[in-house]
Parts: sequence; C-alpha cells; structure tokens
Amino acid sequence: MKNRIGETAGEIWKVLKQKEEVNLNFLPRMLGEKAQIVHQAVGWLAREDKIEYRTRGGKTFISLTPSEKIK
Repeated sequence: MKNRIGETAGEIWKVLKQKEEVNLNFLPRMLGEKAQIVHQAVGWLAREDKIEYRTRGGKTFISLTPSEKIK
C-alpha cells in the first residue's frame, strides 16, 4: 500500500507540473485511482512541502509550491 501511495504522489506531482492547479475533488477521477489513496498521496506531498492549498468558492485546489515549480 505504501508503494501505491508513493507512486500516486508522483503521478499527482506530474499532473500539477502540467496543469499548475487542480481541484482536489477531481484528482481521483483524473488518475483513475481510489479517493482514499489519492488523499493519502496528497498528504504525503503536503508533508514534504511540495504542494499548497487554496480555497475558492468552497472548493479546494492544490498546486506545487514555488520551489517545486522550478524543478
């Protein structure tokens, strides 16, 4: 399970590198992955300070931190 979460975190990072910002609720569908795994992977990225959260119109969006965008 830990490997799957880590791989999903990598896929989320790739999506954010391309799209810059994504609605958190759309990620499971975009990745074809269970929401539980996606949310754990998002937590992994947050713990490593790789993503930022924004709330607009009652919806949560995530994006890479400025330091991650330049990698």
